[in-house]
Amino acid sequence: MTDENAATTSEGLVPSGGRVIVGVDGSASSIEALRRGAGIAERYGATLTGVTAWSYPDAWHGYVGADWSPEQDAHEIAAETAQQVFGDTLPSWYAPEIVAGSPAFVLIEATKNADLVIVGNRGRGGFAGLLLGSVSRSIAERAHCPVLIIRGGESPAA
Repeated sequence: MTDENAATTSEGLVPSGGRVIVGVDGSASSIEALRRGAGIAERYGATLTGVTAWSYPDAWHGYVGADWSPEQDAHEIAAETAQQVFGDTLPSWYAPEIVAGSPAFVLIEATKNADLVIVGNRGRGGFAGLLLGSVSRSIAERAHCPVLIIRGGESPAA
């Protein structure tokens, strides 16, 4: 694919002034997803929203620790990830969003008002993947906009 064709395809996916959503969970693949989203948003004049979902564990009964807050953890993850990608100053076209709910549900809902959603894939498969479920797979199957899945996140060894 030539650069000209790539630009045409990307412009069709993310129109000028469009909205790109990125799932942010602090993993290496979600950091890379945010980097890719930043490049796309900046290049095509779109807004970028980093969505971090949080919820209490299913078996949580309120006595894990009075000081523990999954919502606060989500805020810290969102801030640390944005700092890794953008540094100390966030661009005007980026906004973090912290939402209560399961990651797949929250991101699928966010795609209703998006032109592109980008998520990382931690690469868990086999039995572990069955137990944990797959957020990226759920989004790919149910999103209301095009989906870009970033595999991995670590740079290849030099």
